[in-house]
Amino acid sequence: MADMTVKTNRGTSTTLDASLAQTLAKSMRGELLTPESSGFDAARAIWNAMIDRRPALIARCAGADDVVACVRFARQHDLLVAVRGGGHNIAGNAVCDGGLMIDLSRMKAVQVDAAKQTVRVEGGATLGDLDQATQEHGLATPTGINSTTGVAGLTLGGGFGWLSRKYGLSIDNLLSASVVTAAGEKLTVSERENPDLFWALRGGGGNFGVVTSFEFRAHPIGKEVLSGLIVHPLSQARDVLRFYRDFVAKAPDELAVWFVLRKAPPLPFLPEQWHGKEILALAACWCGDQAAGERALQPLRSFGDKIADVIQPHPYVAWQSDLDPLLTPGQRNYWKSHEFLNIPDGLIDVLLNAAAKLPDPQTELAFAQLGGAISRVPADATAYSHREANFLINVHGRWSDSASDARCTAWARDLFKACGPFSTGAVYVNFLTADEEDRVKMAYGPSYDRLAKLKKKYDPTNFFRLNQNIRPAS
Repeated sequence: MADMTVKTNRGTSTTLDASLAQTLAKSMRGELLTPESSGFDAARAIWNAMIDRRPALIARCAGADDVVACVRFARQHDLLVAVRGGGHNIAGNAVCDGGLMIDLSRMKAVQVDAAKQTVRVEGGATLGDLDQATQEHGLATPTGINSTTGVAGLTLGGGFGWLSRKYGLSIDNLLSASVVTAAGEKLTVSERENPDLFWALRGGGGNFGVVTSFEFRAHPIGKEVLSGLIVHPLSQARDVLRFYRDFVAKAPDELAVWFVLRKAPPLPFLPEQWHGKEILALAACWCGDQAAGERALQPLRSFGDKIADVIQPHPYVAWQSDLDPLLTPGQRNYWKSHEFLNIPDGLIDVLLNAAAKLPDPQTELAFAQLGGAISRVPADATAYSHREANFLINVHGRWSDSASDARCTAWARDLFKACGPFSTGAVYVNFLTADEEDRVKMAYGPSYDRLAKLKKKYDPTNFFRLNQNIRPAS
């Protein structure tokens, strides 16, 4: 292997002796890839195809000791570092140009303690890995809505999905974590051990170390949830959304109802004449007694002239992967996001105007319902501080052809700007794109100054800086 040009953590370039990389390879149980290695291009590819970066080295770690070896090697040689869990982050922080990519994707073990109702998950596991293991015991931990998302990145930013109104964010169910710090030390963090770092990890993103495993609380939800879609034509969306906002304002914590505005995909339960037409889809999930869920959902299911209603009991694992076909890797993605306290008529007008001008059949407006248990956690209990939001929009630009980049990103930015007057000003850190550095402080909100002080304590040189970055306090 020839000597290689590498990027330093200061943004400059230098040359790394090939023999040094071989030394790292020999210290690992996992595999070290170079650009000449078979599988290198597959290993550097991440979910968002707009991100195309080439690390100098990819370390496919087999355990925490491999991560320690990588961190110490990168520190010794001043290498730029990226950390890959599931590779789903929209900003592409899982991969870097010219540096060392610490790849956890082979660290996928999940261990469930059914008696204690806890689960330990390695840092490369996906939501699907977690759900499959916990559901064997009728348990679940609140996570996201796409089974191929990585547990690590989702959790470090907060983590919300169908169960969060009942059981809180992913971080609200985090009991402990194992972390490799910027000093190359392994720490256990919890309410009792290193509690300041435990606080920071719960919403502070990847700023404070590489989390090699998470221990979560799991909840007995059974193996089925009452869930599915109610689909309306876009022409009825204004009336439906006005009804929706009143309906969800009174919804119990067991119920989460999101909505999506998009062109109808060719789903088997939709009449063919609706394929490719603009629709409003309400996505509902009830985690609780199903008879009570049927009663709770009845008004929503009775309203309007529907195209389809496919709400019924579904295996939780199946429901968690139901949206996977619409979120496959390899497409070009650009997101913009806002949080809201309510849904005034003016915001509905903005959403419907944008939905009538979708720039690509894959593009959508996804609107999540929050509140419930999320909002009852004190704002300063975790680094995720903006608990007051009841709704969140992900303006999800998605398309295949790079020739559509300008048109699709402009549509997303225009909609984002139009939604601004109705928003809280906060933003979910996991939804920030690479061009939104100006919104990082808004993402961390009142927690930012405390996080900056902890960054100085645990990572004073900003070694972990490929993230929605918190600079060490001066």
